[in-house]
Amino acid sequence: MTISTHNVSFAVGNTVIVDGVNLAIEKGKTLGLLGPNGSGKSSLLRLIGRLRKVKSGVIRLGDHSIADLSRGDLARRVALVEQHATTDTQLTVMDVARLGRTPHRGLLPLSSAGDDAIVLGALARVGMKERAAQLWHTLSGGERQRVHIARALAQTPSELLLDEPTNHLDIQHQLDILGLVSKLDITCIVALHDLNLAAMFCDRLAVLNKGQLVAIGAPEEVLTKTLIADVFEVDAHVERSPIHGRCHVQYLLA
Repeated sequence: MTISTHNVSFAVGNTVIVDGVNLAIEKGKTLGLLGPNGSGKSSLLRLIGRLRKVKSGVIRLGDHSIADLSRGDLARRVALVEQHATTDTQLTVMDVARLGRTPHRGLLPLSSAGDDAIVLGALARVGMKERAAQLWHTLSGGERQRVHIARALAQTPSELLLDEPTNHLDIQHQLDILGLVSKLDITCIVALHDLNLAAMFCDRLAVLNKGQLVAIGAPEEVLTKTLIADVFEVDAHVERSPIHGRCHVQYLLA
């Protein structure tokens, strides 16, 4: 396992946000993190990325607790793409994506030719290489998200955390981004709202509700009529798609 959490909890004041979560992700696999708004998905990702401090429990990368890793070591290994990442609007697309190389340069202020080759490769993977010289603030919301994913890929992480990476993207780019993520030879945890996209592209799914892990397993094991009703409070029919072979959720009108 490359990422594992052991009885991890997190609270803000007296409000428990993540409550005793235990999960493990196999190397090179994609785990979809599902749950209603406020279920703790984003907080759990930030805990794994050490942007928040656990109240109790341990998070491990391989055999090492993340608490024992230096900031530099963690940054060279784990990349996080947040929902509402902001960046100086005077930067170009290339400049933003270059930020992913910072953990590898140490105190060196300038990018090398090797760095730029990695950055351009990352931009190409998200379909933004031709926009490298464009000012970031002129991009649409979806294009900005693709550049932030390129920044994370330029970091060359072994673990990638993505918080709602398909927000603001049209259907084509939702499919493109999740298809890309699912084919990466790295461990990925991706928080999603769309149950069908999660079933299509994730190897395993973990469902949070009110901060607690209520289900984890293969998509067809997790996405049941009963779980969808209990957690998401909607009536649904679940069947295996004849097209892609994964389970498919059809929502039923009241």
